[in-house]
Amino acid sequence: MLTGIFVFIGLSILILGHEAGHFFAARFFKLKVDEFGFGFPPKIFSWRPKKSETEYSLNWLPFGGFVKIAGENDRMNEDVAKLKELPEAERKRIFLFQPAWKRAIILLAGVSVNFLIGWILISAIFMIGVPKAIVVSGVVAGSPAEAAGFLKNDVILKFSETEQFTGFIKENAGRETIFEVKRGEETVMLTATPLANPLPGQGALGVEFIPTGFDQQNIFKAIGNGFIRTFELAWGIVIGFLMIIKNVLTTGTLPEDVVGPVGIFGVANDIGKLGIIYLIHLISLISINLAVINLLPFPALDGGRFFMLLIEKIKGSPIPVKVEGITNAVGFGILILLMLAVTFKDVFRIFSN
Repeated sequence: MLTGIFVFIGLSILILGHEAGHFFAARFFKLKVDEFGFGFPPKIFSWRPKKSETEYSLNWLPFGGFVKIAGENDRMNEDVAKLKELPEAERKRIFLFQPAWKRAIILLAGVSVNFLIGWILISAIFMIGVPKAIVVSGVVAGSPAEAAGFLKNDVILKFSETEQFTGFIKENAGRETIFEVKRGEETVMLTATPLANPLPGQGALGVEFIPTGFDQQNIFKAIGNGFIRTFELAWGIVIGFLMIIKNVLTTGTLPEDVVGPVGIFGVANDIGKLGIIYLIHLISLISINLAVINLLPFPALDGGRFFMLLIEKIKGSPIPVKVEGITNAVGFGILILLMLAVTFKDVFRIFSN
């Protein structure tokens, strides 16, 4: 329950942070911002502080938020003619009439905030340090580990290095051995007999494991390593996304390990058993995911709108309104279908377990 609340709050902060990036970039250039919404409509109530032209709203759907910058989405409707009739001083505060470089900064501000949040969280993790441990990532069917009751995400205690763990298993091959395992808040004792002659590729015990953890780092080293790690993760996400697209185009299916907004809570529940530091790492990873996905040159995303700005600069004139409208509509439709497919997969996985 607490894990779900933590992740929900974390996701909401990430999305609000993204929208705040757009908001403050627009305000920096003195553009008019009509509304900053907390959550999504229908609206509960709204207020406008004294001497402020921005309305702040609280909405019923509490996941994330939105920003309405004056003139941001008006190029494709009849209000453009009215905006052009405004006095020059007012037109200078409308998104539509800003030079391309200003619009680009505003569009990419949200992505920048998500990268920054990811970098800050990862740097904080490096500064705190993570206790070294051996974590079970899988159990081989028919193995001594399965018979003993090992489960995914079990933390095998008293071992911090791979060589230490594998050496212990080799020393006790063929002998009944007790393993102390942390499972959530509980510590259990499991008895297994590692095989003296295991099958090729199976291993004597039959567990797949991941060595985790690292020592504390000073603030300067942590910030530097956090920066490098953030971009390593971002590149890995790009590669992963390309593999998803390839899988969809070649097989018509989504990979088994892809999860959406619903499935992320199940992942968080498993990770939460390892400790709060791993949940913080998950939030940082989600933040970097949001940055990378939004930066993709796909219609309806920030990256897609930025790509259209580049085309505008190259050709010397805006993309025809009808072309931009159709492109964004098709892109948005594809995103909705993909989200529905991932959500259906999440729900199916929940009920099939």
